[in-house]
Amino acid sequence: MDSPTATDCNAARLRCATPDGVRPRRFEADFTGGALTADGGALLMGLANQSVGLFRRVAACFSDHRDAAYVVHEVETLVGQRILGLTLGYEDLNDHDALRKDPLLGAVLGRLEKRRDDCEPLAGKSTLNRLELAAAARLDRKHRKVVADFGRFDALLAELFAERFRAPPKELVLDLDATDVPLHGGQEGRFYHGYYREYCYLPLLVFCGAEPLLVRLRSAAVDAAAGVERDLDALADRLRARWPDARLILRTDSGYCREEILAWCEGREGVDYVIGLAKNARLKRMIEGELADARQSARETGEAARRFADFRYATLDSWTRERRVVAKAEALPGTGVAGAKDNPRFVVTSLPAETHPARALYEEFYCARGDAENRVKEHKLDLFSARCSCNLFDANTLRLYFSTFALILFNRLRDALARTADKLASAYPGTLRLRLLKIGARVRVSARRIHVAMAGGCPDKAAFAAAWRALVPT
Repeated sequence: MDSPTATDCNAARLRCATPDGVRPRRFEADFTGGALTADGGALLMGLANQSVGLFRRVAACFSDHRDAAYVVHEVETLVGQRILGLTLGYEDLNDHDALRKDPLLGAVLGRLEKRRDDCEPLAGKSTLNRLELAAAARLDRKHRKVVADFGRFDALLAELFAERFRAPPKELVLDLDATDVPLHGGQEGRFYHGYYREYCYLPLLVFCGAEPLLVRLRSAAVDAAAGVERDLDALADRLRARWPDARLILRTDSGYCREEILAWCEGREGVDYVIGLAKNARLKRMIEGELADARQSARETGEAARRFADFRYATLDSWTRERRVVAKAEALPGTGVAGAKDNPRFVVTSLPAETHPARALYEEFYCARGDAENRVKEHKLDLFSARCSCNLFDANTLRLYFSTFALILFNRLRDALARTADKLASAYPGTLRLRLLKIGARVRVSARRIHVAMAGGCPDKAAFAAAWRALVPT
């Protein structure tokens, strides 16, 4: 056997015994692997960004008042680092103290080398924290060097959405929903919400399909539907400026069935609505015949039975007019004397019965609203929009926008996968992150290229390659 070399005697090498099946070999470990990354899939996110110029366009929504002589990290780099970090699963700013040295993230963001000896190629948590805190309008000029314009963010969301269409759409369905963001500190605007039984924010989100069109961080101190018509009016103006003839259909649950929202839809040409209506004794009396028929069928067959009704209805005092209501009279199989359990549901709509009969309106159109809840789940859980741990309300609002732009990057990746007919095209961002982004890789930099050697055992390398080819411009 060869005599031990100097390398074998290196005290920094870690050693331990091996299982019986691989002896007499032993485990040895050290940190001499070179420039490695756990996020080889950042390359795909970089391509997705290039396909729409997202980081550059988001950075254009900020105004930078820093002295250029002392600037090390441009706004575009800071914004790109924060959004890219969210796509890769790094929800906290603390994570960036390690990520600022990552060779691949720096290359994707165009910052492979240090610009100053006392700085890393990318920004650390303190610099990114200043970016987020500077969004707060109440800070003085000394501490507010990089200012975010939320109105320009809203306009950018509409622009990114419009670019997805090659021809003007005839109809756009806007799904509106809200969710709770639990708060565990002394954040501005925190309030105890009786329904969720926690201190929280109550952000509003509007989607068209999988695309986010509007996000609003709101205090839980007010009704979830308060003032929504103003945001919808601004959104409708942006969409109509691009497509004057497109019909807009607002689809949401009973929490937004308010006279102000219904009247806004009716007051704007080309805007319709399909909105859930909370059940009450009057509504249930109006479908007693249908419910009785459904109960009888459920008792006889032992299966759920549905009947539908279509009628005009007005509340006693909150509505200003009668409106069309579609009712689902459903009976579920049960036990006991009744032998069936009533499950009625109601929807109020401005769509005519001639083009949207009752059953199709409810089962095919309104129930499709459930997919919007999946989009909210992606936004909140996979892209960490519930991470509102800043003390300042506007700083948390900026975080909400960053998560929204991160979701747009994932949508572009799913578009690329759809063009290759890959089954991952419908996967959640969390699944895509695990399958296509979290890939170990070695990064080698030369004068001519940056070579990223990814793990050969990656089970989804075919999907990765297909997405790559779909994202690279021809």
